This record gives sequence, C-alpha cells and structure tokens, in this order.
Amino acid sequence: MPKPSSSPAAATHRDGYHHGALRESLIEAAEAVLAERGVEGFSLREVARRSGVSPAAPAHHFGDAAGLLEAVATQAFDGLTAALQAGNARGGDDPLARLVEQGLGYVGFALAHPGRFGLMFRCGAQRGEALQLSGRAAFLTLEQGIRELCGVPAPEPLAPAQMQALLSVWSVVHGFAHLALAGQFDGQLPPGGRDGLLRETLAPMLRAQLAGLQLISLARR
Repeated sequence: MPKPSSSPAAATHRDGYHHGALRESLIEAAEAVLAERGVEGFSLREVARRSGVSPAAPAHHFGDAAGLLEAVATQAFDGLTAALQAGNARGGDDPLARLVEQGLGYVGFALAHPGRFGLMFRCGAQRGEALQLSGRAAFLTLEQGIRELCGVPAPEPLAPAQMQALLSVWSVVHGFAHLALAGQFDGQLPPGGRDGLLRETLAPMLRAQLAGLQLISLARR
C-alpha cells in the first residue's frame, strides 16, 4: 500500500478536508492568541497549532500574519457595527437614548472581545478595502446617531461643534473601554460588576455630555 503523501499540498488538502470552516477556525484561534499575548506575541505557527492544522494552513488562506490580522480586524469592525446597531434598537425612538446605548454597546463589545478590540485600531495606514469599508461602517453608525440627535440630515455636513461632539463621544467610550480592560475600575465595581459599571457610571456620563449638545442644537434651529 502506498504511503500517504507528506507534501505541503497534501497537508493543505488534509487541513481543508478536516476543517470545512477552516478560515473561521483560524480567525477564532488568532483572536484567542491576541487576547492572551497581544500583537507582539502573535504568530501563525501558534494559530495553526491551536487550530490543529499544519503550519502552512494559515499562510495558504491569508498569505502571511498581516493578512490574518487584517481579516480578524475586519470581522471585529463588523462586530462593532452590529453592537452599535443593537444599541440603536435598545434606545428606541429617542436619539439621545440611542447614542447612550451605542456607547454602552461599544464598551460592551470591547470587554467581550478584548483580542479583537486590541487589534482593530493597530493595522496602520496600509489597510485593504474590506477593512476600510468595515471601519467606515462603524464610524458612520456613530455619526448617524449624532446627526439624529442634532437634526442634521445627510449629506449636509456636520458643524464644527457637532463633529467635535462626535469625536468626543468616541474618545470617551474608547478610553473607557481601554481603562476597563486594564482593570483600572475593578476596585470600585458596583454589585453588577462590569455591566453595572457601564449602566451606573458610563451611561450617566454620556447622557450629560449628549444632553448639552442636544440643547444647543435645538436652540439653533
């Protein structure tokens, strides 16, 4: 009986045979490595080991480590957009409540997926089209919330103060997420833990910040 081939092509074939969703498996393994080791400790070999495939499999699907990281970042932005849209749904018809819920969704996403969140803003300027589109979709979801709060329809440009408010809200939730992930709030967590921290601390911060912007916008109409 002939011996099974041990060539790279045969290994890739076996990988594909045993992993119908190999691409997704590699992305999940990459996220786990990122959550534990960060970008600095990331390697294709470790991703392959955790996925139970040959070291050549990740390169076959993504080309190199940068390609796999970009795929993870793209999916991360898609997940963030979904979290922001879910916040819109929770907020109902109140534009201020929708934006507050977007903020809670942003930080909630970061806490649930620290590996993805730690990567998504570190891909540099050389981004592929898919990653650019996914990142833009997340930003536009937040921008649309500010437009609804201030009564500014697209494609009318945001006034400087409104753009500043947009960037300010983004900065608050992004910074809050990083501080929470670093454990900086763990010493004063309410009974509800991190979820309680978002509802009892972050939500009032965002409401106060956004209510002032809403009053100014209404006065100028």
